Amino acid sequence: MLKSLNDIWIILSCEVRRVFGDRMVLLIFFLAPLLYPLIFCGIYYNENVENMSIAVIDEAKCDESKRFIHKLNATPELDIAYQCSNMTEAENLMKNHQVHAIFYFPKDFSSRLASTRTAHIGVFCDMSSFYFYKAALTGGNSVLIDEMHTIELERYEKSGLTDVEASIQLQPVVFESVTAFNPCGGYGSFFLPILLVLVIHQTLFLGICILNGDANENRYSLKLIPAHLRRKSVHRVIIGRALCYILIYTPIVTLDLWFIPRWFHLPQLGNLYTILGFALPFILAVIFFGMTVGGLVVRQKISPMLCFVFFSLVMFFLTGMVWPQESIPRFWYHFSLIFPSTPAVQGFVKIGSMGANLELVRTEYMTLWFQTGIYFITACCVIYFHNFQRKLKLLALKKIKSAILQ
Repeated sequence: MLKSLNDIWIILSCEVRRVFGDRMVLLIFFLAPLLYPLIFCGIYYNENVENMSIAVIDEAKCDESKRFIHKLNATPELDIAYQCSNMTEAENLMKNHQVHAIFYFPKDFSSRLASTRTAHIGVFCDMSSFYFYKAALTGGNSVLIDEMHTIELERYEKSGLTDVEASIQLQPVVFESVTAFNPCGGYGSFFLPILLVLVIHQTLFLGICILNGDANENRYSLKLIPAHLRRKSVHRVIIGRALCYILIYTPIVTLDLWFIPRWFHLPQLGNLYTILGFALPFILAVIFFGMTVGGLVVRQKISPMLCFVFFSLVMFFLTGMVWPQESIPRFWYHFSLIFPSTPAVQGFVKIGSMGANLELVRTEYMTLWFQTGIYFITACCVIYFHNFQRKLKLLALKKIKSAILQ
């Protein structure tokens, strides 16, 4: 037992020296997991645009259009900065970024409503930012729903119904919509929890691959492992290296998944111990996954940055948060389970946004432990494979030398 602990300590110390001796790995391990969340959380801190400047073109000049315009100006999202006489004037304002949306009321707006036909309102949005589109759509829809309610109520009253009877006909069942897990309806509350998990996954994965690539490029990967650990005790090597990365990433996970969401007022209902308990198999799965891929595929130090960074966007769409997992083709769904980020994102969103405990994320939790076991075995096999290759090369060299001597 003492010998095993001593071997693990030797490997752990060696791996710590490797990490702190490589500037690129230090930047990826310590700077990127701190800098990226701060940048993105700062950018998306104001999750909704308020009092966005818009232009209105009212060719109808009727009571209904004036009432609609008054309600638009009363919404928190929109502010009528200009009332234009024609579309050309409004387009020039949008080109100069003085307004970010245009609401157009055609001449037949009032006549269509009077004849119980469908009236049309043109909305033109500045698509230079998703926030502008969202503000115009949210403010316009809220006014549209309220105005439809008013118009229908007027029509029922004209048909001879009282106010109470008209209200019952219009809305026989009263309903109230409550956004439970994203109350402000913000893009940041939806996007940033996914991003934080992917930042941890990608930085840890890339750092391990870079260390493996440097060792393979300079041909000293086996020299890092004591000779007596290359055969039957490979698991001690894997455990020692994993402990190094766990010690580094435990405070990073705490900062990124617990402290930063609270600091920027993102939804964070999860308990710290639940987050750390769920993070343990996630970190281990990423570590062993990185050791496997780095040992098998990576041959140069710089290649992980060139080959694997583009997978970040693919992994983002495969998490099942941007597009429901039920609607993802079966091939891509099963392909997404290769990456530990897929169950991790699902689990952390449920923990952080919905206050779930480990029992409620049992499926994702067990998936991560299953990935941990599989990738631990493959990481051990990679070291066995490199040791076997080294033996074959040495045997071939001996045969060549003996042939030359003869």
